[in-house]
Amino acid sequence: MKLSIVIPVYYNEGNLRPLYEDIKEKIIDVIGYEYEIIMVDDGSGDESWKVMNELRERDQNIKLYHLSRNFGSHAAILCGLEHSTGDCAVVKAADLQEPTELILDMVEAWQQGNSVVLAVRAGREEKMSQTFFANMYYKIVRTACLPNMPETGFDVYLIDRKVISVLSRFDEKNSALTGQILWSGFRTTLVPYVRQARTIGKSRWTLAKKVKLVMDTLFSFSTLPIKFVTEIGAVSFVAAIILAVVELTAKLLGYITVEGWTLLFIFELLSFGITMLSLGIMGEYLWRTFDATRKRPPYIVEDAVDDVPADGHASTGKSAYVADDMKEHAGDIPEAVL
Repeated sequence: MKLSIVIPVYYNEGNLRPLYEDIKEKIIDVIGYEYEIIMVDDGSGDESWKVMNELRERDQNIKLYHLSRNFGSHAAILCGLEHSTGDCAVVKAADLQEPTELILDMVEAWQQGNSVVLAVRAGREEKMSQTFFANMYYKIVRTACLPNMPETGFDVYLIDRKVISVLSRFDEKNSALTGQILWSGFRTTLVPYVRQARTIGKSRWTLAKKVKLVMDTLFSFSTLPIKFVTEIGAVSFVAAIILAVVELTAKLLGYITVEGWTLLFIFELLSFGITMLSLGIMGEYLWRTFDATRKRPPYIVEDAVDDVPADGHASTGKSAYVADDMKEHAGDIPEAVL
């Protein structure tokens, strides 16, 4: 048996050394099977890549990948999964907010026959603002998209090799990897834990990234946005007919002696707002369709330090390209990426 631990890295230079020591003490020195640690630098602007190379010198079971820019945590995780060689892979954050020994519980649950093991939060030692957004997001997802999403959500998970193979074949842009895992429907179980407060560094999970995650999840796994357009259009049409009947009746009965330009102005303004909102939602769908047709890879690996075979790739993932080898794949990569 071989365990892969995938760690996306983004401005985590202060976390990486204590993270590895924690993994070594609680996992590496305890388990009796093979392991590999795959760290993916998602375009960090600090010394994360340097620290990663230092750790690689200490442990040859560590694989390193440096993306050419910041593609987002989900792309970095996908890169790590596609380059993993274990029988199962655990995705763990680099911020030390999840207890490392949780990995052992997840592996045990996987050995019982589960293809997906989700580490769900039984509690959070974080600010109320962070907790509020997270709870709101997962409630929206459960209601509108994925009813099998755990109530408190999940960021840490273990997936079987066959699940990794399925995720690698997905050809979706602007999607959520966690949503793809739930949508795939493999046998799943939950392992609870308490999320700890962050003590080193600061979160780079900005409001813009949070909003994008909500939009990507809704547009990828729910028909709610397009149904919203249909329903608001139907309500507006009915309201317009009622208003027209009322105005016409009042006019025939002589109650209106002066043309109601104010009412007309309000109605036109409301109609314009509804039209623009509808166009915006339709535009989101059109943009995602256009982005998918360009077939750009979800990430580009600029540098890699691993034990890859002679062909230059540690896996057969179709989305991964090492910058030095991209010309060899010129027939598979759009010219805009070269």
